[in-house]
Amino acid sequence: MSDLIDDPTPGQNAPEFTVSEISGAVKKTIEGAFGRVRVRGEVGRVMLARSGHLYFDVKDDRSVLAAVSWKGQVSRLSIRPEEGMEVIVTGKLTTFGSQSKYQLNVDDVVVAGEGALMAMLEKRKKTLAAEGLFAPERKKKLPFLPEVIGVVTSPSGAVIRDILHRLRDRFPRKVLIWPVAVQGEACAPQVAAAIEGFNRLSPGGALPRPDLLIVARGGGSIEDLWGFNEEIVARAAAASDIPLISAVGHETDTTLIDFVSDLRAPTPTAAAEHAVPVRLELLAWTEEQGTRLTRSLEQTLTQRGQRLRDLARALPRPDALLDNPRQRLDTASHKLPNALRHVAQSRRVKLAEASAGLRPRVLTARLQPMHERLKMAGARLDPGRITDANKRRTTEMANLSDRLDRAFRANTKSHRDRLSGLERMRQTLGYTETLKRGYAVVRGDGDVVTTQVAAAKAKALEIEFADGRLAVSGDGAAKPAAPARTPKPKNDAPDQGSLF
Repeated sequence: MSDLIDDPTPGQNAPEFTVSEISGAVKKTIEGAFGRVRVRGEVGRVMLARSGHLYFDVKDDRSVLAAVSWKGQVSRLSIRPEEGMEVIVTGKLTTFGSQSKYQLNVDDVVVAGEGALMAMLEKRKKTLAAEGLFAPERKKKLPFLPEVIGVVTSPSGAVIRDILHRLRDRFPRKVLIWPVAVQGEACAPQVAAAIEGFNRLSPGGALPRPDLLIVARGGGSIEDLWGFNEEIVARAAAASDIPLISAVGHETDTTLIDFVSDLRAPTPTAAAEHAVPVRLELLAWTEEQGTRLTRSLEQTLTQRGQRLRDLARALPRPDALLDNPRQRLDTASHKLPNALRHVAQSRRVKLAEASAGLRPRVLTARLQPMHERLKMAGARLDPGRITDANKRRTTEMANLSDRLDRAFRANTKSHRDRLSGLERMRQTLGYTETLKRGYAVVRGDGDVVTTQVAAAKAKALEIEFADGRLAVSGDGAAKPAAPARTPKPKNDAPDQGSLF
C-alpha cells in the first residue's frame, strides 16, 4: 500500500496502476477502516430520484458528508430525512469511484433529540394547516348511533379491551378490528392502509362498512407516538369519508392525526364514550319522553274539552235555532197548492195557443205549394230532354275539336316557313358562300392565319377553297387535302381578314 503513496527513489522504477485499481484500493481501505458508523449532523440537500433512491447531505458547521439510501432501504427508514433536521444516521461508509467521492450508505435515520422532533412536527403542522386539512368546516358530524364501528389499533394491547368493554357497557355494537403496529417503522404505513381499507369496503357487502372509525393507542413518549405524526397518516385521516375519532396517547399527548380527525378523544375509553350513547340512559330518556307525551296529551284533551264546553254555553238552544226555519216551511207549504194550480193553468193556455196553428187544414194548405214545386222539378228531369241536351253537348265538342286541329296545323306551317327562311339567310351569310365567289381561307398549324408574319412562322399551311382544301408543306410542294365540308352553324367563322 505504501507503493501507492511514497515516491519512488531515484533510479527505481515506479509501478503503474490503472484508475480502477486505485479506486478499488481506496474503496477497500475506507470500508475496512470504518465499516458501519453512526454520524450526527444536520440534513442538507435532499433529492428523491425517479429510481426511488434517496440522496441527501449530512453536514455540520465545517464539513459535508454525502449520503444515499437505496430504494429498498428508503421504505424501511423510520423517518424520512428533511432539510434542516438534526439527525443521527447509521450506515456503511463507502466510495463512488465514478465521481472519485466517498459517501455514506444510510439504512437508518433517527432524530437527534426531542427538540428536533418538535421542530419537524411544527413544520409538518404548518404545511397541513396551509392546505386546509385542519379547517373546522371540513370536519364531519359523528353518527348518533352507528351500526358498525371500525377500530384501528393493536389487537394485543389494553386499548382494544378498554374500548370493547366501554362499548359493551354503554350500547353494544358490531366492532371490526384492523390490527396494526402502533409504534416503530411499520406504524405509519399500516395505520394509513387500515383507514384507506375501511373506506374501500362497500356498504351492504359481505363485510359491512363501518359507520365510524376509531384510531387508538395508549400513552408513550414522543418517539413512541411518532408514527401518528407522519404525514401519510394525517392525509389518510383527512381523506376518510367515514367520520373518524382519534384517541392516541393520554390527554396531554397531541399528534398530527388529532388535528385532522373529526373528533379528538383524550383517551381510548373516552373515544368509545363519544362513539355511542348509554343504552340505559336512552331507555330512561325514552320512557320519560313517553310519560311527558301522555301527560301533555291528557292535559291538551282536558283543555280542549273545557274550551268546547265554554263555547257551547255561548250558543243558543237547538229549538230556538229551528223556530224561524220551521215557520217559513209552514208558510211555504200553505202557498204550494195555489202556486201549483196557477202554474198548470198558465202552461195549459200557452199549449192551446201553440196548438192552434197545428190544425190539419193549416198543414194541408202549407204542403200544397210544396207539392206543385216538386211536380215542376220532376217534369224538368224528363229522360228525353236529358238525351237531347247530351247530343247538343257532343256536337259542340266535335266542332271545337275540328277548330283546334285546323288552328294547330296552320300555326305549325307558319313556324316551319319562318325556320326555312332563317336557314337560307344563314347559308347566304356564311363564309362558304364567300368562298364560292373566289375567296379562300388560310390555316397554319390548325389555326386561321390572317397575317404574313403568322403564315411565315407556321410549319404547315392549309388553304381552303370552295371545292376543297389544299395542304402546302414546308418545301413549297402542294397536295390535295380533305374536301371542304359545310361547317355546322357556330360562331367560329373566319373573319374577312382571312379571305383573299
